Amino acid sequence: MTFPGSVDGPWARYVENPNSRGVGTVHYRRLVPVDAECAKELGKRTLTNLYNQRPAWLANAHRRLDEAVFASYGWPADLAHDDILAKLLELNLARAPAR
Repeated sequence: MTFPGSVDGPWARYVENPNSRGVGTVHYRRLVPVDAECAKELGKRTLTNLYNQRPAWLANAHRRLDEAVFASYGWPADLAHDDILAKLLELNLARAPAR
């Protein structure tokens, strides 16, 4: 069983010197190219390129996140962009101090 703050799980191998709450220094394995060709390919791995390619797993992750946020506000999952902006403006105006 894992608890909040524990270092159990697949990420445990990255945490060094965790304290009692599981907070420690995290080191991820660095990708080091073995040759010039690999270095060229590794250089193409950027967030910009990832989002420009928009692989299915990334689009699905964003869709699920959007659906979770909409559900937390009690909104339908199929809101149009303009409707989202209108609802956010409504929420901001309702929370803004009266002048």
